[in-house]
Parts: sequence; structure tokens; C-alpha cells
Amino acid sequence: MELEPHLTKIFIDNEYVDCRNDKTISVYNPATRELVSDKIPVGGQEDINAAVKAALKACEHGSPWQSMTGQDRQKILLKFADILEANQEYLAKLTRLTLGAPYRPFGKSEIDTAIGCFRYYAGWTDKYAGQSFPADDGFYKIVRNEPLGVVAGIIPWNGPIASVGLKAAPALATGNVFILKPSEKTPLAAAALGKLIIEAGFPPGVFQVVTGDGTTGALLASNMQVAKVSFTGSIATGKAVQVMATKSNMKRVTLELGGKSPAVVFDDADLENAVKWTVNALTTNSGQICFAATRVYVQAGIYDKFIEAYVEGFKNKMKMMGNPDDANSEIGPVVDKAQYDRIMNIICTAQDDREGTLLAGGSSLDSEKGYYIQPTVFCNTRPDAPIYKDEIFGPVAVINKFESERDVVRRSNDSRYGLMAGVFTQDINRALRVSSRFDSGVVGINCISHIHFSCPFGGTKESGLGREMGEHALRAYTEPKTVLINMNY
Repeated sequence: MELEPHLTKIFIDNEYVDCRNDKTISVYNPATRELVSDKIPVGGQEDINAAVKAALKACEHGSPWQSMTGQDRQKILLKFADILEANQEYLAKLTRLTLGAPYRPFGKSEIDTAIGCFRYYAGWTDKYAGQSFPADDGFYKIVRNEPLGVVAGIIPWNGPIASVGLKAAPALATGNVFILKPSEKTPLAAAALGKLIIEAGFPPGVFQVVTGDGTTGALLASNMQVAKVSFTGSIATGKAVQVMATKSNMKRVTLELGGKSPAVVFDDADLENAVKWTVNALTTNSGQICFAATRVYVQAGIYDKFIEAYVEGFKNKMKMMGNPDDANSEIGPVVDKAQYDRIMNIICTAQDDREGTLLAGGSSLDSEKGYYIQPTVFCNTRPDAPIYKDEIFGPVAVINKFESERDVVRRSNDSRYGLMAGVFTQDINRALRVSSRFDSGVVGINCISHIHFSCPFGGTKESGLGREMGEHALRAYTEPKTVLINMNY
């Protein structure tokens, strides 16, 4: 298909320009396997240098961006949020072309997250106060929160606009300038942002978009004039980003690297509620969400009832799997052939090696037309099984029985990941007790796989470093500066 010309350009200094690097990427529609474009530019060294140069100019003292008051920046952020909302269906369509996520429930909510983030952080532009301390020792002490300067966001393919809100909104609200590197798998909506950035009134160089692959991200992570990189993706790539950041200029790094989130369902849980949350957590965006509830532990007393209801919930969801352009579809394909082949290989290996008992799914659908995979559930999995231990990032979950609270907390925490966990019970004392014992950055009580832009989001262990969202994100994009005033001079 033929894309609008600006979608195959990069956006630097408030202009769509041709990429100076000759390399391009091809992207395909996962619902049909048809080529969408073979002209997606891959930003190279010259392109990153140009973007950084424009960014540095934009954060010079006396520049339009740096001369703005907090209220001036607030107006731009709010206007940008309004423009995102006005273009929501268009942006979702661009994402859907290469991600395959239906507009409801995921396509719309994904962009709603970005809109909410820009509106939330617009409220912080003139409210992120520093500190002052009395001069009882002869020195009046002031702590100012100052922007870092040029910052970059390397975002994942599974939430291409939501991730822009998580990273760009707090960075811009605190006075930084931002370079966005979208995923090579879902670049189109990010490429479309340039026109919206201009319409919102961002000065040149403040908010730029350079498409590309891992080499482009590496150039940003290793650039000596980029002060911070926020990365969301795999553990292996996140570790590489951290090494490059350290070896270059010791730039700040925020890493969100995925999870294998446990959902613990006690005997006294509201069964219908627990099934609803855990099923939705695995089927939204075809399970391609970092905090999906992929390890479900159910107490022995309701285990059989839960299994029956859970499998039935999957069967009902299967009726809503189909072409993402269909308004009745809620589950689409996985993102591309590589993801499809990897997930199907994991499922087949789990069956061949008897890693657990297959309860539902396990097959592909319409494999000649698109990359559709049935939501798949295994039970009674071996504790050393890859299907149980490793992040799959697809519609695959495992369910296991537990007897005691102590045992299930131990098993839940026995993981390299610590992004999210959930506990389902009507005993508030137990809920609070278990939530405090989970080694996890986020815990849901009678819910799971849910975040909010006003609260910090991030993980422990190998799930990442630092926090996004909430006031904590402001800290990640500012440097505290201490000013000491000698009152005895």
C-alpha cells in the first residue's frame, strides 16, 4: 500500500526530512501478511547528530523553549493532548496496520494512556517545587530541580503511543528536549506525530522523531550529548543500553524490561472477578503486554471451579478474535512472523517436552492469512519449565495449584522478574499482607495488569531500573542542584 510521504521521513527541527542513511526497513500487516511499506527510514549517525544538534540549540539559554514559563509549557502540552485525542482513530489505524491490535479494547485505550499522561504532566509544569532550609547554621540552603537537557526515549512496539506519553510527557513538562526512537515494528503512528507537534506549538528541536532499528537506538544510548535514555524492551537489550550509557557519558537510564506477573487467587476470592481480570490480562493485545498475568496460582479449594471458568472465559474471548479492522474484534494477531514463530515454537516445545498439561488453545488460526494464535493455557507445569519461568510475550499462561499463603508467596517471588503481581481475596488483612511480601514494583488487589499515569510504574530485579509515571518520573528527568547562600558574608 502507499503511505503518506511524511510517514517515510524523519522529523528533525520541526521539519520532515529525508533520512541521510540509505538503509530502510520493511513492515507488514500481521493480519494479512501483506507488505505495508519497504521504505521506513533507519536513522544513522548523521541523522542522530542532526537531531542532537537541533535539540542542543533548543535548550540553550534564551531559546524559545527555555524562555517559556511553566504555564507556557503547560498550554502546549494540553494542546498536544487535545490534538492526540482529535486524531485518536487515525493514530490507532496507523498502529493497527503493523501491530494488529483492534481499536477496542486496546487501540483506543493505548492512546488514552498517552493523552492522560500529557494532561497529567501539564499540571506539573509550574508545581514541581524544590526545597529550602533555614539559615540556622549561617547558610541559607536551596535545592532546585533542573532539567537534564537532551533526553531520548526508545519505545517498544506493543504500546507505540502510550509509551510516548510515559516518556515524553514528564521530560517535556520539566523543560527537557526529547528525541523519540520508535520501534521498527510499529513506527507509523510515531512518524505521524511531527505534524501534531508543530500544530501544538512546540518550538523547533524540542520534540523530534527518528525512526530506525537497534542501531539507531544504540547511537542515542552512546551519544555523548544525550543526558538520559529511557528504554522499554527486552532484558538483553536493556542491559546493552545501560552498558552503552555508562561507557559514553554516564547518562541517566530508566529501564522497563518486562515480566512474568503472578496472579494469586485465594479460596475466598470473588471467582467471577478473578476470572475476568486474569483472562483479560492475557488476551488484551494478544498477550503482548509486559505486565500480563501469565502465572496464575489458585488455591486448592476453588482450583477446579476456577479452571472451568477460566477456560470458558478463553472460549468466549476466542469468539471475538478476528480481523482487527472489524469493529466486533477484540483479539488480533501477534505482531509479526518472528513473534508468531517464536511463540508457536514455545507452545510446541512445551507440549513435546511435557512441561505441563495443555488445557486450552495451543494452535494457530488462519495461519495462511495472518499471525493468529489461540489463547493458550497450561496447568500443572514443572517449576523448571521454560513455559513457567520465561516471559513469552504472547497469549500463553500457566495455572498451578497452591495450598498455603507462605508457599504461594515464595513461588511468586521465585522469578528473575518483578514488574507486577496480583492477589485476589476478600480478606483485606491477607490482601495487604501478601501485597507487602510480593517482590514486585506494582501490586493489584482484586485486579492485575493495570497501571495509572498518576502512580509510579516499574519493576524490581531484572524487570528494570527506575520508575515511569507519577511524580517519580519527574525525578528521572531532573537533576537536583543545591545552592548554598552564606548569610554571614
